[in-house]
Amino acid sequence: MKKYLFFVACFGLLTLFSCQQRSVNQVNDDSAPQLQWRGENRDGIYNESGLLKIWPENGPELLWSYEELGAGFTSPAISNEKLYITGLEEDKLILFVFDLQGNLLVKKEVGKEENVKWPGPRSTITINNGKLYIYNALGELFCLNEQTLDEVWKKALFTEFDGRTTEWGMNESPLIVGDRLFITPGGIENNIIALNKNTGDLIWSSPGKGTLSAYCSPQYIDDQSIPIIVTSTAEYIVGVNADTGELLWSIPQQHEYNIHPNTPLYYNGMILSTAGYRVGTVMLRLKDGGKAVDEVWRNDEMDNQIGGAVKVGDYVYASGHQHRYWFCVDWNTGETRYKVTDIAPCNVIFADSMLYCYSEKGTMNLVKPNPDHFEPVSSFNVTLGTEQHWAHPVIYKRVMYLRHGDALMAYKIG
Repeated sequence: MKKYLFFVACFGLLTLFSCQQRSVNQVNDDSAPQLQWRGENRDGIYNESGLLKIWPENGPELLWSYEELGAGFTSPAISNEKLYITGLEEDKLILFVFDLQGNLLVKKEVGKEENVKWPGPRSTITINNGKLYIYNALGELFCLNEQTLDEVWKKALFTEFDGRTTEWGMNESPLIVGDRLFITPGGIENNIIALNKNTGDLIWSSPGKGTLSAYCSPQYIDDQSIPIIVTSTAEYIVGVNADTGELLWSIPQQHEYNIHPNTPLYYNGMILSTAGYRVGTVMLRLKDGGKAVDEVWRNDEMDNQIGGAVKVGDYVYASGHQHRYWFCVDWNTGETRYKVTDIAPCNVIFADSMLYCYSEKGTMNLVKPNPDHFEPVSSFNVTLGTEQHWAHPVIYKRVMYLRHGDALMAYKIG
């Protein structure tokens, strides 16, 4: 059991949660859609239509697959009709570039990668304005030209910013807003930093609360009187001024393993943060233009570990960790509407009125969101690939992309 508890730390890849809002990729200069960590807006919501509402008995049609990615947990990123994903060969971080028909266009060594404790890359690539931002578990952040794949700049967060994290290494998908890249080295002084996305130069550094980096991919809030970066470190949920790095507020949130992979959900002044190991879920309300927060409710049962959540209407759908249930929770009150064991633990995304739930048991499930009762529609077993079923699915142009260890699969779902 202890080994199972440890594995979660490997999941910068799965740093999850967010919500329906204007967010990072909407400030990109590219006109083409760019799907990165949890979609265009870091909320697990995919703006698709015409998708199947029920699958064939054996699952949707498998259009293509590739089974030589090596170990890893990253999800695909998509830009300009190309798919980008990383994998592991020996101790090397490898970038794979595919067209959407499954043809391998490029296979390129980027740098080194974790090959000891739950080996393989975890952090989904961030794509912005013609550049790829790739982060490894060793704390190295690479910026590549999207067209040539040449290195533009590189930062070593452990050495340059006294970065600190748990024994499983760094895991985070960088957040980009305008010309700034936000990331969490976890140093005592350099806890959260903003870099110039084009040069890698430091814009500001914030001591935050000085606790370890905890795998959380941050969220951006732009509808208050000041712009806010919200993230979780090892012991706190924190909000900092996106322009200056000033710590605005913090809320204690910790457990013995110091990992908080889920990106906070934000909607209309409300922030939802959740963590595994029985920490549970807390809802915060911004006040004073974002300079402070109040706690609205807590739900100790829904302790989401790495699977993310989605907000559909007035309800949140997610699975627990040590409370191994699939939950529907009221967004406004925190009341558990129901909980079932059928598909938990799992990760979840949403598209075209349906929930897509990828279970650690190796099943992909199509579920209709219903606040009154669990309503599964279809499921199939994922038979290709290796090791843990942890990577989050991606949907683009009526195709669902799914990574399972060394395998990448493309299913026709519309």
